[in-house]
Amino acid sequence: MCASVAEHVRFIEKHEQILGRRAELLEQMKVHRDFLNIQRTEHVKQCEAAGSRNASLLQDLQKIEDRLKGRQLPHRNLLALEAMYWASVEEFLPAWENFLLGKGPHPTDISGPPPRRAKQKPGTAKNQDLPPHPKLRTAR
Repeated sequence: MCASVAEHVRFIEKHEQILGRRAELLEQMKVHRDFLNIQRTEHVKQCEAAGSRNASLLQDLQKIEDRLKGRQLPHRNLLALEAMYWASVEEFLPAWENFLLGKGPHPTDISGPPPRRAKQKPGTAKNQDLPPHPKLRTAR
């Protein structure tokens, strides 16, 4: 009988350990659940704030688009100048690319005279509807 009483006491102690561990795990699960709920509510708030920001940005973009639709295009001479500018940029980009990437010398450091543009005759200008340049007057 002594062995069965000792064995019964061991089973009771083991049972109490299991119940204690179960209580700890339940408490950890409760804390973790509360943490996840807090995170979920914060995430929902952030999503709602992002949605309202996006809606506001879309409204602003729509207003800008409506204003731009009402404007006239720039004058054709300005458009021609812009096109010539970008053509010039594209023409000289290969010469500047190595310098801008830090792989080569400055493009104007080359020896020799700088390249010159060919002069155009007055009647061959691209924009003939521009007024002529004023003549210089000498001081009297």
